Amino acid sequence: MRKLLLLYLLTSPFITWAQNHSENDTITQLDEVILLETLKTRNAVGLEPSSVISAKVFQNYSPVDMVASIYQIPGVHIFSGALNTNRITIRGMGSRTAFGTDKLKLYYNDIPVTDGSGFSTIEAFDLENLSQIEVVKGPKATAFGTHLGGAIILSPKEALGKSTNLSNNLTVGSFALVKNNLSFNHYDGKWRLGLQYGHLTTDGYRENSQFDRDGILLNTSYQIDAKNSISLLVNHIDYTAHIASSIGETAFAENPKQAAANWGGVSGFETNDYSLAGLSYTHNFSPSLKNTTSVFYSYLDHFEQRPSPLGFLDEYTKGYGLRTRFEGSFGLMGKTTEYTLGGELYKDEYNWHLFETLDEPVDGSLQGEKYADNKEFRSQMNLFASFLFPFTDDFKAQVGLNINKTEYDFRDRFNTGTENKSAQRAFETIFLPSLNLQYKPTETLALFANISRGFSNPTVEQTLTPEGVINPNIAQETGTNYEIGTDLYLHDRRFHLNLAAYQMDVRNLLVAERIAEDQYIGRNAGKTRHRGLEITMDYLWEISPKVQFSPFLTYTLNDHTFVDFVDGEEDYSGNPLTGVPKQERTAGIQLRLFNDFYWNTTHRHVSEIPLRDDNSLDSEPYTVFTTRFGYHKKLSSKVSIGTDLGIDNLFDEVYASSVLINAGSFGGEPRYYYPGNPRNFYASIRLGYRL
Repeated sequence: MRKLLLLYLLTSPFITWAQNHSENDTITQLDEVILLETLKTRNAVGLEPSSVISAKVFQNYSPVDMVASIYQIPGVHIFSGALNTNRITIRGMGSRTAFGTDKLKLYYNDIPVTDGSGFSTIEAFDLENLSQIEVVKGPKATAFGTHLGGAIILSPKEALGKSTNLSNNLTVGSFALVKNNLSFNHYDGKWRLGLQYGHLTTDGYRENSQFDRDGILLNTSYQIDAKNSISLLVNHIDYTAHIASSIGETAFAENPKQAAANWGGVSGFETNDYSLAGLSYTHNFSPSLKNTTSVFYSYLDHFEQRPSPLGFLDEYTKGYGLRTRFEGSFGLMGKTTEYTLGGELYKDEYNWHLFETLDEPVDGSLQGEKYADNKEFRSQMNLFASFLFPFTDDFKAQVGLNINKTEYDFRDRFNTGTENKSAQRAFETIFLPSLNLQYKPTETLALFANISRGFSNPTVEQTLTPEGVINPNIAQETGTNYEIGTDLYLHDRRFHLNLAAYQMDVRNLLVAERIAEDQYIGRNAGKTRHRGLEITMDYLWEISPKVQFSPFLTYTLNDHTFVDFVDGEEDYSGNPLTGVPKQERTAGIQLRLFNDFYWNTTHRHVSEIPLRDDNSLDSEPYTVFTTRFGYHKKLSSKVSIGTDLGIDNLFDEVYASSVLINAGSFGGEPRYYYPGNPRNFYASIRLGYRL
């Protein structure tokens, strides 16, 4: 049965990606499955089609699992070790980072939330508070950072039309999962208010993997007059997550539920208290010129109880910044040229303290004496400009330039005298041009091309030597992206095909060298070449006015290699890039029946992943199926109700949802694998009321 279902999904003549078709319900602020929606694209790239997913794609997956919905974009891979341990890679960028997401820029409602060293934390945001996620692959988006991996732009929900709505969605499931999201949205023509509160708790599948999170989001704006508006965004999240960590091959085969012995032995966990506040003001100078300026502040208080020799980690980061963007147009040779000019300044102060981990508890605590006290000031400035020239009705060109300046100031507050390791590092100003071309001979066919240059900054850990001193020789990664593609619609725009082929050449590759268990340093180690083919197809088949059938497929083919990589006496040049699967595929079917019922089934296939630079070990490929069905009904003009039931990992596949590369033994078996969840269930009930 499983093979028949897989064959059907792969050979269906109507292979689609149904992300462009759904409509928001103004009562519940969640998508009614029977209707269609035109997505609100932020046009981050300009000419090239953006990868945008919204609530209809979210509806394929559990409301707990944001990363699964992002997986439905080709070229994106997510290593998900736990709810608090996600590592997003785009076109192979970030695949060699040991923990966390870097080499891309994350924005929340146009406010940058990536920290000063380049790390982004997707788990700080609740999927149920979002209206859509836009992903830019590669350094094409001049106004959004030009990082080698690209950018991810999160958009919070808003009331649609003049309405006042209250809704609540309760989800329960396997592993003692309880998640509740309470949402209030209001819009009266001038004042827009969104307020959401979310709570999530679960014991997790593995030992020592409990998770508890609370969060609140305020998103409000006011139209002062025809030319002026102001908005405020406040997001706060507080969670505690126990850490099971990675395990070796033997433990993975015998009992994937077990935690790593060192982390389980000290009941390792982390706590995070994160707040973001942003105030934006928009002024329309004229019909052809407007400016939006935002000021923002973020605060993260993070604590980890970790095994020896890592020591306990106590850290906090305070960040603030300013972002301004002018958007306008002017006439040139009988055509209207559009432009964007602006800048972004971000500064943060990162403080971290390390304490010994005791072998025996003292007064009930494993935390010992402090042995490190550090502070780092980080600043990053981006200036950007882009111009869109419509040479003819069919042919357009967009040129852009981003200028980046990054500085680090490291302070050692623990050691004195000659042992003090304080140092400063200012990277050279880097210029990052971009060129987008689009040829659109018909309304249903567009051809596009891009050449762009991007960069990635080293993280805090990568800037330090094993002795904890700033490495003056480490450099920023830089790369050039070449891309061509097409966007095609057929059958009255019911069939959609998006195809992109690219090559990105990266210099000064930053690699994480493991020097102790769970301890890494960074260095530049040569060049890589990233080649790939990405395909997205979707089809909407209206069998009858009450029955809609939407199969979909996304496919990624990767050919990422080390061009020049010598590590000590070993030459790995020509080997596949570690941490990148050769192929990935996500496919499925969305079915709508009788206006109120839906049934979505998806599968995700990931091929083997090289785990070592010498290409001596690969992870096992896997295929995971999910299914979700539900019934939504408007009981009256004011009241709606909905129920959903989902099954993840339908066929109980044993697989690693995340892996570590070049894992060292350090007296034991190398720990490569984060086991994925077995078959599990969840159910939701949703109530909506329009005031």
